[in-house]
Amino acid sequence: MTTAPLPANISATHRLPKVAWAKGSYLHDANGKTYIDGSGGPAVYCLGHANEEVNAAIVAQLDRIAHGYRYNFTTDALEELTAIIAERSGGSLSDMVFVSGGSEAVESCLKMALQYQTAIGQPKRRHFISRQRSWHGNTLGALGVSGFAERTAAFEGAFVPSVKLSPANAYRPVAGATAATAGAACAAELEAAIMREGAENIAAFIFEPVVGAAGGCVPAPAGYAAAVREICSRHGVLMIADEVMCGAGRCGTWRALERDGVEPDIMSVAKGLAGGYMPLGVAVCTTAVSRAIHDAHGAFQTGHTFTGHTAACAAGVAVQKIVARDGLVARVAANEALLKAGLADALAGVAAVGDIRGRGHFIATELVADPETKAPFPAARKLFLKIREQALENGLICYPVGGNVDGVNGDIVILAPPYNCTNNELGEIIDKTARSVRQVLRAEGLG
Repeated sequence: MTTAPLPANISATHRLPKVAWAKGSYLHDANGKTYIDGSGGPAVYCLGHANEEVNAAIVAQLDRIAHGYRYNFTTDALEELTAIIAERSGGSLSDMVFVSGGSEAVESCLKMALQYQTAIGQPKRRHFISRQRSWHGNTLGALGVSGFAERTAAFEGAFVPSVKLSPANAYRPVAGATAATAGAACAAELEAAIMREGAENIAAFIFEPVVGAAGGCVPAPAGYAAAVREICSRHGVLMIADEVMCGAGRCGTWRALERDGVEPDIMSVAKGLAGGYMPLGVAVCTTAVSRAIHDAHGAFQTGHTFTGHTAACAAGVAVQKIVARDGLVARVAANEALLKAGLADALAGVAAVGDIRGRGHFIATELVADPETKAPFPAARKLFLKIREQALENGLICYPVGGNVDGVNGDIVILAPPYNCTNNELGEIIDKTARSVRQVLRAEGLG
Protein backbone atom coordinates (compact mmCIF):
# COMPACT_ATOMS: atom_id res chain seq x y z
CA MET A 1 0.00 0.00 0.00
CA THR A 2 1.42 3.39 -1.00
CA THR A 3 0.98 6.47 1.16
CA ALA A 4 -0.38 9.59 -0.49
CA PRO A 5 2.07 12.52 -0.38
CA LEU A 6 1.31 15.20 2.16
CA PRO A 7 0.16 18.57 0.82
CA ALA A 8 2.49 21.56 1.05
CA ASN A 9 2.66 23.28 4.44
CA ILE A 10 1.85 20.11 6.38
CA SER A 11 4.41 18.62 8.70
CA ALA A 12 5.86 15.30 7.56
CA THR A 13 5.40 14.04 11.12
CA HIS A 14 1.64 14.57 10.92
CA ARG A 15 -0.40 11.74 9.44
CA LEU A 16 -3.59 12.92 7.80
CA PRO A 17 -6.82 11.38 9.11
CA LYS A 18 -8.97 9.52 6.58
CA VAL A 19 -12.38 11.07 6.09
CA ALA A 20 -15.27 8.59 6.04
CA TRP A 21 -18.41 10.68 5.71
CA ALA A 22 -19.80 14.16 6.25
CA LYS A 23 -23.10 15.94 6.72
CA GLY A 24 -23.72 19.66 6.95
CA SER A 25 -20.93 21.41 8.81
CA TYR A 26 -19.42 18.21 10.24
CA LEU A 27 -17.01 15.59 8.93
CA HIS A 28 -16.24 12.20 10.47
CA ASP A 29 -13.02 10.25 10.01
CA ALA A 30 -12.49 6.49 9.74
CA ASN A 31 -11.76 6.29 13.48
CA GLY A 32 -15.05 7.94 14.43
CA LYS A 33 -13.64 11.36 15.30
CA THR A 34 -15.85 14.34 14.42
CA TYR A 35 -14.63 17.69 13.05
CA ILE A 36 -16.53 20.90 12.49
CA ASP A 37 -15.62 22.49 9.16
CA GLY A 38 -14.60 26.00 10.13
CA SER A 39 -13.00 26.84 6.80
CA GLY A 40 -15.16 25.01 4.28
CA GLY A 41 -12.01 23.05 3.47
CA PRO A 42 -10.08 25.69 1.48
CA ALA A 43 -13.10 28.07 1.41
CA VAL A 44 -15.04 25.76 -0.91
CA TYR A 45 -17.96 24.09 0.87
CA CYS A 46 -20.45 26.95 0.92
CA LEU A 47 -23.41 24.65 1.66
CA GLY A 48 -21.55 22.18 3.83
CA HIS A 49 -21.55 18.51 2.95
CA ALA A 50 -24.05 15.95 1.62
CA ASN A 51 -26.77 18.45 0.76
CA GLU A 52 -29.61 16.24 -0.43
CA GLU A 53 -30.97 18.73 -2.99
CA VAL A 54 -27.61 19.20 -4.65
CA ASN A 55 -26.88 15.48 -4.67
CA ALA A 56 -30.31 14.77 -6.17
CA ALA A 57 -29.73 17.35 -8.93
CA ILE A 58 -26.40 15.73 -9.84
CA VAL A 59 -27.91 12.23 -9.88
CA ALA A 60 -30.83 13.40 -12.01
CA GLN A 61 -28.40 14.90 -14.52
CA LEU A 62 -26.24 11.78 -14.55
CA ASP A 63 -29.36 9.70 -15.26
CA ARG A 64 -29.88 11.76 -18.43
CA ILE A 65 -26.33 12.49 -19.60
CA ALA A 66 -23.14 13.20 -17.67
CA HIS A 67 -21.35 15.33 -20.23
CA GLY A 68 -22.53 16.88 -23.47
CA TYR A 69 -19.25 17.85 -25.16
CA ARG A 70 -19.26 21.59 -25.83
CA TYR A 71 -18.37 21.37 -29.53
CA ASN A 72 -21.25 18.99 -30.16
CA PHE A 73 -24.02 20.24 -27.89
CA THR A 74 -25.29 22.89 -25.55
CA THR A 75 -27.27 21.71 -22.50
CA ASP A 76 -29.98 22.96 -20.19
CA ALA A 77 -27.55 22.95 -17.25
CA LEU A 78 -24.96 25.01 -19.12
CA GLU A 79 -27.50 27.54 -20.35
CA GLU A 80 -29.20 27.87 -16.97
CA LEU A 81 -25.94 28.36 -15.09
CA THR A 82 -24.76 30.92 -17.66
CA ALA A 83 -27.94 32.93 -17.06
CA ILE A 84 -27.58 32.67 -13.28
CA ILE A 85 -23.97 33.88 -13.29
CA ALA A 86 -24.75 36.76 -15.64
CA GLU A 87 -27.63 37.83 -13.42
CA ARG A 88 -25.65 37.53 -10.17
CA SER A 89 -22.62 39.30 -11.63
CA GLY A 90 -24.72 42.22 -12.84
CA GLY A 91 -23.59 45.04 -15.10
CA SER A 92 -22.07 43.91 -18.37
CA LEU A 93 -20.35 40.72 -17.11
CA SER A 94 -22.31 38.44 -19.37
CA ASP A 95 -20.14 36.06 -21.41
CA MET A 96 -18.13 33.20 -19.95
CA VAL A 97 -16.10 30.03 -20.34
CA PHE A 98 -16.60 27.18 -17.87
CA VAL A 99 -13.65 25.13 -16.63
CA SER A 100 -12.89 22.55 -13.95
CA GLY A 101 -11.60 24.79 -11.16
CA GLY A 102 -9.97 27.98 -10.00
CA SER A 103 -6.55 27.60 -11.57
CA GLU A 104 -8.09 26.92 -14.98
CA ALA A 105 -10.45 29.86 -14.49
CA VAL A 106 -7.52 32.23 -13.88
CA GLU A 107 -5.62 30.74 -16.81
CA SER A 108 -8.64 31.41 -19.02
CA CYS A 109 -8.84 34.99 -17.73
CA LEU A 110 -5.22 35.59 -18.72
CA LYS A 111 -5.82 34.08 -22.16
CA MET A 112 -8.96 36.18 -22.64
CA ALA A 113 -6.94 39.31 -21.86
CA LEU A 114 -4.24 38.40 -24.35
CA GLN A 115 -6.79 37.44 -27.00
CA TYR A 116 -8.68 40.70 -26.48
CA GLN A 117 -5.55 42.82 -26.86
CA THR A 118 -4.71 40.96 -30.08
CA ALA A 119 -8.27 41.36 -31.32
CA ILE A 120 -8.17 45.15 -30.94
CA GLY A 121 -4.81 45.47 -32.67
CA GLN A 122 -2.57 45.61 -29.58
CA PRO A 123 -0.49 42.41 -29.97
CA LYS A 124 2.50 43.89 -28.10
CA ARG A 125 0.50 43.84 -24.86
CA ARG A 126 1.86 40.51 -23.57
CA HIS A 127 2.84 41.32 -19.99
CA PHE A 128 0.81 41.30 -16.77
CA ILE A 129 0.97 43.24 -13.54
CA SER A 130 0.04 41.56 -10.26
CA ARG A 131 0.96 41.85 -6.59
CA GLN A 132 3.13 40.21 -4.00
CA ARG A 133 1.24 38.24 -1.35
CA SER A 134 -1.23 37.00 -3.92
CA TRP A 135 -2.23 33.52 -5.02
CA HIS A 136 -3.85 32.81 -8.37
CA GLY A 137 -3.46 29.06 -8.89
CA ASN A 138 -1.27 26.12 -9.82
CA THR A 139 -1.27 26.21 -13.62
CA LEU A 140 1.81 27.80 -15.13
CA GLY A 141 0.22 31.12 -16.10
CA ALA A 142 -1.59 31.46 -12.78
CA LEU A 143 1.60 30.59 -10.90
CA GLY A 144 3.49 33.24 -12.84
CA VAL A 145 1.23 36.08 -11.72
CA SER A 146 1.14 34.82 -8.13
CA GLY A 147 3.23 36.45 -5.42
CA PHE A 148 3.60 33.43 -3.15
CA ALA A 149 7.28 32.46 -3.13
CA GLU A 150 6.85 29.16 -1.31
CA ARG A 151 4.60 27.91 -4.12
CA THR A 152 6.31 29.55 -7.10
CA ALA A 153 10.06 29.28 -6.40
CA ALA A 154 10.53 25.89 -8.09
CA PHE A 155 9.13 27.22 -11.37
CA GLU A 156 10.76 30.66 -11.64
CA GLY A 157 12.13 31.40 -15.11
CA ALA A 158 9.29 29.65 -16.94
CA PHE A 159 6.53 32.24 -16.45
CA VAL A 160 4.74 34.72 -18.69
CA PRO A 161 6.37 38.10 -17.90
CA SER A 162 4.74 39.93 -15.01
CA VAL A 163 5.54 42.83 -12.72
CA LYS A 164 4.86 42.34 -9.01
CA LEU A 165 3.65 45.30 -6.95
CA SER A 166 3.47 45.74 -3.19
CA PRO A 167 0.58 44.10 -1.34
CA ALA A 168 -2.43 46.39 -0.80
CA ASN A 169 -2.97 45.94 2.93
CA ALA A 170 -4.30 48.59 5.30
CA TYR A 171 -2.88 46.72 8.31
CA ARG A 172 0.58 46.68 6.72
CA PRO A 173 0.62 49.78 4.47
CA VAL A 174 3.47 50.40 2.06
CA ALA A 175 6.32 52.63 3.21
CA GLY A 176 5.21 56.21 3.67
CA ALA A 177 1.51 55.36 3.77
CA THR A 178 -0.98 54.90 6.58
CA ALA A 179 -4.04 52.69 6.83
CA ALA A 180 -6.09 55.59 5.49
CA THR A 181 -3.78 56.27 2.53
CA ALA A 182 -2.75 52.69 1.71
CA GLY A 183 -5.25 52.39 -1.14
CA ALA A 184 -4.14 55.57 -2.86
CA ALA A 185 -0.45 54.71 -2.42
CA CYS A 186 -0.85 51.24 -3.94
CA ALA A 187 -2.93 52.59 -6.82
CA ALA A 188 -0.20 55.15 -7.52
CA GLU A 189 2.34 52.31 -7.54
CA LEU A 190 0.27 50.56 -10.22
CA GLU A 191 0.20 53.63 -12.44
CA ALA A 192 3.93 54.15 -11.98
CA ALA A 193 4.56 50.55 -13.06
CA ILE A 194 2.40 50.96 -16.16
CA MET A 195 4.31 54.12 -17.11
CA ARG A 196 7.67 52.50 -16.42
CA GLU A 197 6.96 49.31 -18.37
CA GLY A 198 5.02 51.09 -21.12
CA ALA A 199 1.25 50.79 -21.31
CA GLU A 200 1.65 49.42 -24.84
CA ASN A 201 3.24 46.30 -23.30
CA ILE A 202 0.71 45.56 -20.54
CA ALA A 203 -2.26 43.30 -21.20
CA ALA A 204 -3.88 43.34 -17.77
CA PHE A 205 -3.61 43.88 -14.05
CA ILE A 206 -4.82 40.92 -11.96
CA PHE A 207 -5.61 41.06 -8.25
CA GLU A 208 -7.70 39.42 -5.54
CA PRO A 209 -10.30 41.91 -4.22
CA VAL A 210 -9.96 40.13 -0.87
CA VAL A 211 -6.64 38.29 -0.74
CA GLY A 212 -6.99 34.69 0.39
CA ALA A 213 -4.28 32.22 1.31
CA ALA A 214 -1.29 34.43 0.49
CA GLY A 215 -2.35 37.31 2.73
CA GLY A 216 -5.14 36.12 4.97
CA CYS A 217 -8.51 37.67 4.04
CA VAL A 218 -7.04 41.10 3.22
CA PRO A 219 -9.73 43.37 1.74
CA ALA A 220 -8.88 46.04 -0.81
CA PRO A 221 -8.14 49.23 1.17
CA ALA A 222 -10.69 52.01 0.96
CA GLY A 223 -10.75 53.64 -2.48
CA TYR A 224 -8.18 51.25 -3.96
CA ALA A 225 -10.39 49.29 -6.34
CA ALA A 226 -12.06 52.42 -7.75
CA ALA A 227 -8.67 54.06 -8.33
CA VAL A 228 -7.32 50.93 -10.01
CA ARG A 229 -10.38 50.78 -12.24
CA GLU A 230 -9.81 54.35 -13.42
CA ILE A 231 -6.07 53.81 -14.01
CA CYS A 232 -6.60 50.61 -15.98
CA SER A 233 -9.32 52.15 -18.15
CA ARG A 234 -7.21 55.21 -18.90
CA HIS A 235 -4.20 53.15 -20.01
CA GLY A 236 -6.06 50.43 -21.92
CA VAL A 237 -5.01 47.81 -19.37
CA LEU A 238 -7.67 45.22 -18.59
CA MET A 239 -8.67 44.73 -14.95
CA ILE A 240 -8.93 41.08 -13.89
CA ALA A 241 -10.56 40.31 -10.56
CA ASP A 242 -9.56 36.90 -9.23
CA GLU A 243 -12.61 35.95 -7.15
CA VAL A 244 -11.93 32.21 -7.07
CA MET A 245 -11.72 32.23 -3.28
CA CYS A 246 -13.49 35.43 -2.25
CA GLY A 247 -16.35 35.40 -4.76
CA ALA A 248 -19.69 33.61 -5.25
CA GLY A 249 -21.08 35.12 -2.04
CA ARG A 250 -18.19 34.32 0.30
CA CYS A 251 -17.66 37.99 1.23
CA GLY A 252 -21.32 38.96 1.65
CA THR A 253 -21.94 40.11 -1.93
CA TRP A 254 -22.03 37.71 -4.86
CA ARG A 255 -19.10 39.53 -6.46
CA ALA A 256 -16.53 40.58 -3.87
CA LEU A 257 -15.81 43.76 -5.86
CA GLU A 258 -19.49 44.69 -5.73
CA ARG A 259 -18.84 46.04 -2.23
CA ASP A 260 -16.18 48.33 -3.70
CA GLY A 261 -18.57 49.60 -6.36
CA VAL A 262 -16.35 48.40 -9.19
CA GLU A 263 -16.81 46.14 -12.22
CA PRO A 264 -13.76 44.37 -13.66
CA ASP A 265 -13.27 43.57 -17.33
CA ILE A 266 -12.68 39.88 -16.61
CA MET A 267 -13.37 37.81 -13.48
CA SER A 268 -12.59 34.30 -12.26
CA VAL A 269 -15.01 32.42 -9.99
CA ALA A 270 -14.76 28.86 -8.71
CA LYS A 271 -14.80 27.48 -5.18
CA GLY A 272 -18.25 28.55 -3.97
CA LEU A 273 -19.79 28.24 -7.43
CA ALA A 274 -20.61 24.54 -7.08
CA GLY A 275 -19.62 24.31 -3.42
CA GLY A 276 -17.26 21.37 -3.94
CA TYR A 277 -20.03 19.05 -5.10
CA MET A 278 -18.40 18.92 -8.53
CA PRO A 279 -15.20 20.52 -9.88
CA LEU A 280 -16.27 23.78 -11.52
CA GLY A 281 -14.90 27.23 -12.31
CA VAL A 282 -15.67 30.01 -14.75
CA ALA A 283 -13.97 32.94 -16.44
CA VAL A 284 -16.46 35.77 -17.02
CA CYS A 285 -15.95 38.87 -19.15
CA THR A 286 -17.82 42.01 -20.08
CA THR A 287 -19.82 42.43 -23.25
CA ALA A 288 -17.13 44.78 -24.62
CA VAL A 289 -14.37 42.20 -24.18
CA SER A 290 -16.55 39.40 -25.55
CA ARG A 291 -17.66 41.40 -28.58
CA ALA A 292 -14.11 42.34 -29.57
CA ILE A 293 -12.94 38.73 -29.34
CA HIS A 294 -15.91 37.30 -31.21
CA ASP A 295 -15.75 39.94 -33.93
CA ALA A 296 -12.06 39.26 -34.56
CA HIS A 297 -11.74 35.53 -33.92
CA GLY A 298 -15.24 34.09 -33.78
CA ALA A 299 -14.87 32.54 -30.32
CA PHE A 300 -12.79 32.42 -27.13
CA GLN A 301 -9.60 30.50 -27.82
CA THR A 302 -9.55 28.90 -24.40
CA GLY A 303 -11.35 25.99 -22.81
CA HIS A 304 -10.84 22.30 -22.26
CA THR A 305 -12.45 18.92 -22.86
CA PHE A 306 -14.60 19.32 -19.77
CA THR A 307 -15.54 22.97 -20.37
CA GLY A 308 -19.24 23.24 -19.55
CA HIS A 309 -19.32 19.70 -18.11
CA THR A 310 -23.04 19.01 -17.84
CA ALA A 311 -23.15 17.36 -14.42
CA ALA A 312 -20.80 19.98 -12.98
CA CYS A 313 -23.03 22.76 -14.33
CA ALA A 314 -26.07 21.00 -12.86
CA ALA A 315 -24.33 21.03 -9.48
CA GLY A 316 -23.61 24.74 -9.89
CA VAL A 317 -27.24 25.46 -10.76
CA ALA A 318 -28.46 23.55 -7.70
CA VAL A 319 -26.01 25.27 -5.34
CA GLN A 320 -26.75 28.74 -6.66
CA LYS A 321 -30.53 28.21 -6.50
CA ILE A 322 -30.27 27.24 -2.84
CA VAL A 323 -27.98 30.18 -2.06
CA ALA A 324 -30.53 32.55 -3.62
CA ARG A 325 -33.67 30.90 -2.26
CA ASP A 326 -32.39 30.80 1.31
CA GLY A 327 -30.95 34.34 1.27
CA LEU A 328 -27.52 33.02 2.17
CA VAL A 329 -25.45 35.87 0.73
CA ALA A 330 -27.33 38.32 2.96
CA ARG A 331 -26.82 35.95 5.89
CA VAL A 332 -23.09 35.85 5.20
CA ALA A 333 -22.97 39.65 5.15
CA ALA A 334 -24.85 39.87 8.45
CA ASN A 335 -22.56 37.30 10.10
CA GLU A 336 -19.38 39.29 9.41
CA ALA A 337 -19.75 41.38 12.55
CA LEU A 338 -20.65 38.30 14.60
CA LEU A 339 -17.53 36.42 13.49
CA LYS A 340 -15.17 39.35 14.04
CA ALA A 341 -16.61 40.25 17.44
CA GLY A 342 -16.76 36.60 18.48
CA LEU A 343 -13.09 36.05 17.65
CA ALA A 344 -12.08 39.30 19.36
CA ASP A 345 -13.91 38.25 22.52
CA ALA A 346 -12.63 34.67 22.47
CA LEU A 347 -9.05 35.84 21.93
CA ALA A 348 -9.21 38.78 24.35
CA GLY A 349 -5.98 39.15 26.29
CA VAL A 350 -3.90 37.24 23.72
CA ALA A 351 -1.13 39.73 22.97
CA ALA A 352 -0.14 37.90 19.80
CA VAL A 353 -3.39 38.81 18.03
CA GLY A 354 -2.40 41.57 15.64
CA ASP A 355 -5.40 41.86 13.35
CA ILE A 356 -8.82 40.31 12.81
CA ARG A 357 -10.05 41.15 9.31
CA GLY A 358 -11.97 40.07 6.26
CA ARG A 359 -15.48 40.15 4.89
CA GLY A 360 -18.54 37.97 5.35
CA HIS A 361 -17.63 34.33 5.96
CA PHE A 362 -14.01 34.99 5.04
CA ILE A 363 -12.25 36.11 8.21
CA ALA A 364 -8.63 35.78 9.32
CA THR A 365 -6.66 36.31 12.49
CA GLU A 366 -3.04 37.44 12.06
CA LEU A 367 -0.61 36.58 14.85
CA VAL A 368 2.36 38.84 15.55
CA ALA A 369 5.34 38.74 17.88
CA ASP A 370 5.01 42.45 18.68
CA PRO A 371 1.61 44.19 18.36
CA GLU A 372 3.26 47.62 18.28
CA THR A 373 5.74 46.99 15.46
CA LYS A 374 3.60 44.22 13.88
CA ALA A 375 6.74 42.08 13.61
CA PRO A 376 5.82 38.49 12.75
CA PHE A 377 6.95 35.41 14.59
CA PRO A 378 9.99 33.74 12.98
CA ALA A 379 9.06 31.16 10.35
CA ALA A 380 11.16 28.56 12.19
CA ARG A 381 8.49 28.39 14.91
CA LYS A 382 5.97 27.03 12.36
CA LEU A 383 3.10 28.37 14.46
CA PHE A 384 0.56 28.06 11.67
CA LEU A 385 1.33 24.35 11.25
CA LYS A 386 1.13 23.75 14.99
CA ILE A 387 -2.22 25.57 15.15
CA ARG A 388 -3.50 23.47 12.27
CA GLU A 389 -2.56 20.25 14.03
CA GLN A 390 -3.91 21.42 17.39
CA ALA A 391 -7.17 22.43 15.74
CA LEU A 392 -7.55 18.99 14.18
CA GLU A 393 -6.90 17.49 17.62
CA ASN A 394 -9.68 19.72 18.96
CA GLY A 395 -12.08 18.62 16.24
CA LEU A 396 -11.82 21.76 14.08
CA ILE A 397 -10.89 22.22 10.45
CA CYS A 398 -9.47 25.71 9.89
CA TYR A 399 -7.04 27.12 7.34
CA PRO A 400 -3.75 28.35 8.87
CA VAL A 401 -1.13 29.63 6.40
CA GLY A 402 2.44 30.88 6.83
CA GLY A 403 4.51 33.55 5.11
CA ASN A 404 1.77 36.17 4.84
CA VAL A 405 4.10 39.05 5.75
CA ASP A 406 7.09 38.62 3.45
CA GLY A 407 6.67 35.23 1.84
CA VAL A 408 8.59 33.49 4.63
CA ASN A 409 7.46 34.85 7.99
CA GLY A 410 3.95 35.39 9.24
CA ASP A 411 1.13 33.28 10.65
CA ILE A 412 -2.58 33.59 9.89
CA VAL A 413 -5.65 31.48 10.61
CA ILE A 414 -8.47 31.71 8.06
CA LEU A 415 -12.08 30.85 8.84
CA ALA A 416 -14.50 30.38 5.92
CA PRO A 417 -17.49 28.46 7.30
CA PRO A 418 -20.43 27.26 5.20
CA TYR A 419 -22.92 30.01 4.39
CA ASN A 420 -25.74 28.00 5.98
CA CYS A 421 -24.08 26.95 9.23
CA THR A 422 -26.09 27.79 12.34
CA ASN A 423 -25.23 30.40 14.95
CA ASN A 424 -24.41 27.60 17.37
CA GLU A 425 -22.00 26.13 14.82
CA LEU A 426 -20.38 29.52 14.31
CA GLY A 427 -19.96 29.75 18.07
CA GLU A 428 -18.32 26.32 18.16
CA ILE A 429 -15.95 27.31 15.33
CA ILE A 430 -14.97 30.51 17.13
CA ASP A 431 -14.45 28.75 20.47
CA LYS A 432 -12.34 25.95 19.02
CA THR A 433 -10.27 28.38 16.99
CA ALA A 434 -9.48 30.49 20.03
CA ARG A 435 -8.76 27.43 22.16
CA SER A 436 -6.36 26.03 19.53
CA VAL A 437 -4.50 29.33 19.19
CA ARG A 438 -4.22 29.72 22.97
CA GLN A 439 -2.98 26.15 23.44
CA VAL A 440 -0.22 26.51 20.85
CA LEU A 441 0.94 29.90 22.13
CA ARG A 442 0.99 28.57 25.68
CA ALA A 443 2.96 25.48 24.63
CA GLU A 444 5.44 27.75 22.82
CA GLY A 445 5.84 29.95 25.90
CA LEU A 446 4.21 32.86 24.06
CA GLY A 447 0.98 33.30 25.95
